[in-house]
Amino acid sequence: MDTEQNADVIVVGGGVIGLTTAIVLAERGRRVRVWTREPVERTTSAVAGALWWPYRIEPESLVGAWALESLLVYEELAERPEETGVRLVEGVHGGASLDELGSWAAGVGGLRASTRTEYPGSGLWARLPLIDMSVHLPWLRERLLRAGGRVEERTVVDLAEPGAEAPVVVNCTGLGARELVPDPLVHPVRGQLVVVENPGVTTWLTSVAHSSEESTYFFPQPGGLVLGGTAQEDDWSLTPDPRTAEAIVARCAALRPEIAGARVLEHRVGLRPARPSVRLERGTPTGGGTVVHHYGHGGAGVTVAWGCAREAAELAQPDL
Repeated sequence: MDTEQNADVIVVGGGVIGLTTAIVLAERGRRVRVWTREPVERTTSAVAGALWWPYRIEPESLVGAWALESLLVYEELAERPEETGVRLVEGVHGGASLDELGSWAAGVGGLRASTRTEYPGSGLWARLPLIDMSVHLPWLRERLLRAGGRVEERTVVDLAEPGAEAPVVVNCTGLGARELVPDPLVHPVRGQLVVVENPGVTTWLTSVAHSSEESTYFFPQPGGLVLGGTAQEDDWSLTPDPRTAEAIVARCAALRPEIAGARVLEHRVGLRPARPSVRLERGTPTGGGTVVHHYGHGGAGVTVAWGCAREAAELAQPDL
């Protein structure tokens, strides 16, 4: 094998979890390669609305610390929004209250009950990181390359493949872990979004859903206003459903009437890699070496990425 292809660690998976983990490892001096089935711009992470907030992820006892550690990173990255894709934006979680949140909420500066002028019902006001993934994912890739890492498009059907080329493998394959490990606990939660021309909305809004499969939110991104959404368990379809799209626009327009006439720019569908709890642990390799499993982040991969990545990097020490 070519010397420059050698690696201490191969990270399998090129979404936000895989790239962030690879960056942490590379910036600690490890020689890292990322094997990704698709270009980073076409991963599930690219579809995310990407508001920082612990959403559809367990276990709560660990998620808070991961999320707050990541929040500190995003607050620093938001000082360079054009470069990193991270901005701090005000908004309201409609229907939410402080007493229903975990202890992590105390670490979110400025989090408070919303006023009647900010939202017609009860809710929580916050100024949170909102990430433009079309900018952020390529920025993560470039940061990894600057740290000496490599990104290669390569499909993996057995973890023994990267294990044959590096002493440490970190499995960040998300939904792909269902077949690759295999892990039947990993399953899709389908999310459908509609992107429209922004009619002047500058704040984000989420509203607690009456149905577990529906939610209402809008996020002002540079490329348009992102409207959502759905949370359809065990639905593998990547085809946008026109009736679902119409319902999403209608729910958002009920909260901001100007959305009703906005021109539709794009329809998006992504499959969240859900699991009863995140799997972040050392596994049993099929051969020699070390395997770290790091997947199952549901709807909060961006939210916990940096905190989880640092823990995964510790587990990736081959002499543990």
